[in-house]
Amino acid sequence: MYKILIVEDDPSFGYILKEYLELSQLEVVLVTDGEKALRAFSRQSFDICLLDIMLPKMDGFSLASEIRNQDPDMPFIFLTAKSLKVDKLKGFRLGCDDYIVKPIDEELLLARIQAIMHRSQRQKGLEEDPEKFRIGSFQFDVDNQCLSFEDEKQFLTDKEAQLLTMLCRYKNRLLPRNRALTQIWGNTDEFSRKSMDVFIFRLRKYLDKGEGIRIKNVHGKGFVLED
Repeated sequence: MYKILIVEDDPSFGYILKEYLELSQLEVVLVTDGEKALRAFSRQSFDICLLDIMLPKMDGFSLASEIRNQDPDMPFIFLTAKSLKVDKLKGFRLGCDDYIVKPIDEELLLARIQAIMHRSQRQKGLEEDPEKFRIGSFQFDVDNQCLSFEDEKQFLTDKEAQLLTMLCRYKNRLLPRNRALTQIWGNTDEFSRKSMDVFIFRLRKYLDKGEGIRIKNVHGKGFVLED
């Protein structure tokens, strides 16, 4: 089931769209302004975002830019009444996957969402097949949860492997702490945060033999696997 973030300040339109997509077996989170949307995006994992442009507190263009900073691969669609060519061009320059001018046809919107998600999943499959990562002199075999260095092998626990996989996918980019917590621990509470710090410490010890590799802590934001 795909999880969608809808950012729409018109409560009636937002509710109707949410209901329609949920009837189509999609999980939907609906928020009404840009700041709430950014908080939701930082705390939860989504597969695609549907963004209005004229939003309170933070406009859709600024929101899209912030989302791109956190996750450069996140698909998003603008749903907006702004039909000028200059706005459409700005939307596509920000990397949107589609730009749809209201009023919308819900059935066509659903088809576009599904097409974008299928393409995204295929691209991820190509990137992650086989499921192995090179980290300096290390090789990480995700399927077997094995981190190899020269002739040594370190078999990881489930959470160690999940966390290292996310760090590898974000290699040399910021992995937001709340994203990892939500996806792996299912919670962002204090207990989960302390638990995550313990696992980061373990991974640092495993990678300590490699030169030029470190897991950098970005205070209040997350971690970067630097290679």
